[in-house]
Amino acid sequence: MTTPTQPVPRRDGIGFLVTALRNRPRARLALSILSILLLVGGIALLAYPFATNLYQDRLQQRLDRQLASPTLRQAYKERRVQTGDSLTRIKIPAIGVDTVVVEGTSASALRAGAGHYPNTPLPCETGNVAIAGHRTTYGKPFANVDQLKPGDTIELDTPIGGCVYRIAAKGVTVPNTGMPFVVDKSDLRVIDATPGKVLTLTSCHPKGSASHRIIIQAVWEKDLPPIT
Repeated sequence: MTTPTQPVPRRDGIGFLVTALRNRPRARLALSILSILLLVGGIALLAYPFATNLYQDRLQQRLDRQLASPTLRQAYKERRVQTGDSLTRIKIPAIGVDTVVVEGTSASALRAGAGHYPNTPLPCETGNVAIAGHRTTYGKPFANVDQLKPGDTIELDTPIGGCVYRIAAKGVTVPNTGMPFVVDKSDLRVIDATPGKVLTLTSCHPKGSASHRIIIQAVWEKDLPPIT
């Protein structure tokens, strides 16, 4: 006749955890709270880009109306466009970009999706016009700038006229670099002044990281009449 044997308790990590939770109600409670916090955090992480894109879409509607207003046109002529106000519309046919760019590159200004570096010339003027844009949030207008290539065009439309730039084969402010190119986030040479008419686009690289900047530079090709 055989006698029943007692089950041998598990000695691995899972067995230890199960035993600990069975004997410690507070540990079970703590684990439950942690699980809930992780779930909420995961949902928030997934919802954040959607929320910013929705915000940017509504903001763009207001900026679009402002860009066409007589008040903004007069402010532009007098060079007194304020941070966060509409400045120009950027169109990049190759990657389907059509968005209003605001004045300024502060965090609040860039909630519009793209902003003009205030220490650079106004669109279509002589010098290096520089614009920064998001790649993953707030409408992510520059999400696919890495797909641009030499010869692609970029159009800027302002309240008093516009112009077309064509993407260069090589960097203008950083010579001997193919297009697009990547620099460290602290490398500000890309927005240095230039003698000709240049447009520089900057955005974070890689997507979701702020460690570097991806750069697109284009040279002026022609002016456009004001949009009526």
